[in-house]
Amino acid sequence: MPGIIVLVGVLVLYALGYRFYSRYLADRVYALDPDFVVPSREFEDGVDYVPTNKHVLFGHHFTSIAGAAPIVGPAIAVFWGWGPALAWVVLGTIFAAGVHDFGALVVSVRNKAQSIGTLTSEVINARARTLFLLIIFFLLTLVNAVFAVVIAILFETNPGAVIPIFLEIPLAIGIGRYIYRTRSGALVPSLIGVALLYVMIPVGQAFPISLDGVAGTLGTTPRVLWVLIMFTYAFIACRLPVWVLLQPRDYINSHQLFIALAVIFLGLSIGLDRIDAPFVRTAVPEGSPSWFPFLFVTIACGAISGFHSLVSSGTTAKQLASEPDARYVGYMGAIGEGSLALGAILAVSAGLSQSLGDWEGLYPDFGTAADGAVGNFVNGVAQFVNYLGVPLSTGAVFAAVVVVSFAATTMDTGVRLQRYVIEEIGQAAGVRVLQRNIWVSTSLAVIVPLGMALIPGGDDRGFTFGRLWTLFGTTNQLTAGLALAVVAVWVLMRRRNPLAVLVPLIFLLLMTSWALLLNLKTFIEQGDILLTVLDLVIFVLAMWLIVEAVGALRRARAVLQREREGTGVR
Repeated sequence: MPGIIVLVGVLVLYALGYRFYSRYLADRVYALDPDFVVPSREFEDGVDYVPTNKHVLFGHHFTSIAGAAPIVGPAIAVFWGWGPALAWVVLGTIFAAGVHDFGALVVSVRNKAQSIGTLTSEVINARARTLFLLIIFFLLTLVNAVFAVVIAILFETNPGAVIPIFLEIPLAIGIGRYIYRTRSGALVPSLIGVALLYVMIPVGQAFPISLDGVAGTLGTTPRVLWVLIMFTYAFIACRLPVWVLLQPRDYINSHQLFIALAVIFLGLSIGLDRIDAPFVRTAVPEGSPSWFPFLFVTIACGAISGFHSLVSSGTTAKQLASEPDARYVGYMGAIGEGSLALGAILAVSAGLSQSLGDWEGLYPDFGTAADGAVGNFVNGVAQFVNYLGVPLSTGAVFAAVVVVSFAATTMDTGVRLQRYVIEEIGQAAGVRVLQRNIWVSTSLAVIVPLGMALIPGGDDRGFTFGRLWTLFGTTNQLTAGLALAVVAVWVLMRRRNPLAVLVPLIFLLLMTSWALLLNLKTFIEQGDILLTVLDLVIFVLAMWLIVEAVGALRRARAVLQREREGTGVR
């Protein structure tokens, strides 16, 4: 099948989803109020609480959630066939991610921009808050460690991307200061920033930056040095006011994302590549995990991701200038990420190979599919860029710059969110030094995932990939399900129909719990004590929190029933 047919069909479905379903959510489920005083105005401080133009905020939110995961997940999941992967991306984006991201943002804004973990205390109970904060802390630790290692790998394999990526930092700071001081629009300065970023790609190719020599002198590896550099950057970046670096860089990256999608879609249209991967892979290699339920945890970002609720209720809620903007920022952000996942599927199923045999050679087993996901995406995008008259080598650096930009943005936001969570845990536990000392909370937000990223694992990619990556998807999706539980209780308590939230909630919790149990069985059989304990702890925390959420739903329903009986309503 020509890839262009799939492309057009999915984009039409996304447009219909935003036009009709997001309007239904805004009017009937979340009941947006233009007169509500949002936290960014009530608590404006010029650092975290900053009323922001919805287009600028969309850029921050979009690039914060659109890290490497919506590329890696779909690029792996095509192993089972592009049909199941695409179906979950489309349905998940419209009916799950949009509901989840939009809902978490609205509930947070209505509660003084509190995080989804803190909101659990008010919506469910204090015990549930502690449980959820522990799960969120573990998820953010995984997110930050994973993306640091992803960036390190890309810098190792694509040294030409180093100069453009690091040039983006001073560019963003300059743009941020200009916009903040002049109160001018961000569009033109950010477009200039994107142009300068791409001008530096040939420079990066001419002067690739490699740390091989430095690493050899220090007796370590280039990957370790890149991980250390990225966490040093994240420590500094998450302490800066959002307008200094986070917002302007995210706005630059939002343009980058649109450019990358345009390049993928235009290259596909010109090349008229057919999809070589099978629609459904019937001859799955022996020993491979079943796509049901593992497809739904392999593709997290790009369909639905619990990390998004942390961004929505963490940084985005503090910058929303008007409650109706939540529909554009939250739901459209989910569609943007779904579009990136669509691009990833097309890149690895149509642009990557010239025949079914070629494609199967790149996806011989699930382990190889996981190992080569980012590289397959980069090579697929390079082929699409080549159709536009750009050399394959330059196209590969372009794709690497895009992936690293998104991964660094997510890591930056993730460390900032981790700081917030540590402060909340300190508040809940009564540990004042965690709650009030920003140096301590920031240091912990960096040191814990840094340690995880540097501990050796079962292969040469490091501890996070070698041993803990299998828990990343389940923990992420579990967080999404629990966030939906909070939103569902909140909606029901306001006498609105929670069905749009409950359907993805139930499906997600079933798939995630199933995957956790299957993983637990595998870890026990393999004698892997570490993963067995971690999997079991996550599963117990999840089941405990689900019980608390069900109890809250039943109590809210009982209150509504008594009210209806008291008024004679049937």
